[in-house]
Amino acid sequence: MDALVTLASDPAVWAALGALIAMEVVLGIDNLIFISILTNKLPEHQRSRGRRIGIGLALVLRLALLGTVAVIVKLTAPVFSVLGHAFSWRDLILIAGGLFLVWKATKEIHHKVDPDPGPDLFDGGRAAANFGSVIVQILLLDLVFSVDSIITAVGMTEHLPVMVIAVIVAVLTMLLAADPLARFIENNPTIVMLALGFLLMIGGTLIAEGFGVHVPKGYIYAAMAFSALVEALNMLSRRKAS
Repeated sequence: MDALVTLASDPAVWAALGALIAMEVVLGIDNLIFISILTNKLPEHQRSRGRRIGIGLALVLRLALLGTVAVIVKLTAPVFSVLGHAFSWRDLILIAGGLFLVWKATKEIHHKVDPDPGPDLFDGGRAAANFGSVIVQILLLDLVFSVDSIITAVGMTEHLPVMVIAVIVAVLTMLLAADPLARFIENNPTIVMLALGFLLMIGGTLIAEGFGVHVPKGYIYAAMAFSALVEALNMLSRRKAS
């Protein structure tokens, strides 16, 4: 208890908490876009429940990983080398997650632009199976984003309570934004293609990070913000013309 009081009275801890909450919320945007696109494929009565389950899994995974911080830190240690380049477990997780994200985004783009894409994983009458497949895919990407999120948190502060508070606030923010974001994406079809483009870029970034090529996240989010601004202007233009 005394340790918590000491932390609460330290301005540096509050500054670290604010910075970490902001970082976790920004990192959660990627996760939330993916969850929104996937759950919008479900029957309407299952979408909100799918989003809540997906975000709940993200919280559980992040808190579970925080409970094993010592193990998470070791994920950055090299496990093998190829052609002189060392790979850690974190690198392998990021590469696998990036490849999955690129594959998924590419598949969704194909179904959007091909007038006859053939049977889709989420189409048809097997609602239960579809719901399960969506949750499994969300869980896989939740794991990738959670590992990246917790490693970022460990790099920003050494205080576990600060990490826990930041993660909970970020995930609650995701929960509040999930339904409005999903409805906005559903009601604006061009936004779907933009969001899929974001996922492709994020997947490529994860793969690059896994191979040791650091891409400053500020560039990624600046590009996303600029693209979103241009799309917002296009939407205003179309509404004015209609």
